[in-house]
Amino acid sequence: MSKSLYDFNVIDINGATHSLKEYEGKTLLIVNVASKCGFTSQYTELEQIYKEYKDSGLEILAFPCNQFGAQEPGDAEEIKSFCSLTYDVSFPIFAKVDVNGSTTAPVYTYLKDSLPGLLGLKAIKWNFTKFLIGKDGKPIKRYAPTDKPLSILKDIKKIL
Repeated sequence: MSKSLYDFNVIDINGATHSLKEYEGKTLLIVNVASKCGFTSQYTELEQIYKEYKDSGLEILAFPCNQFGAQEPGDAEEIKSFCSLTYDVSFPIFAKVDVNGSTTAPVYTYLKDSLPGLLGLKAIKWNFTKFLIGKDGKPIKRYAPTDKPLSILKDIKKIL
């Protein structure tokens, strides 16, 4: 198992590869997102938190996922347009990934191994599961899709 999140490369929504090492020393909130989910309105709180705390070292990394009720059916351009026009998202959005199954993105395998869910289950339950990552690249806490971003702000502030 990798020692930290910084060992992974990811592809952004525009198709460019990035090392997560770019985020070294920052507090991260990693979220699997979808445009047509009952929790999609969480983009509003995520953006609010990002705008308020990005200058304090917070980065929110969004990974679109279509594995739950086909709630992210769009291609990269549609996802970018939706996030920009509907929620004015300014935090980084990455390419669509799988978070469960045999084609799970490696970064999500690491996150699930580091912080299993309820009853030790490693699967992601639904869209808008959130992972809080410390400045050292180590996962600190996992949050359920029903946990609203503002409700976890106290945890984020502790490690900023």
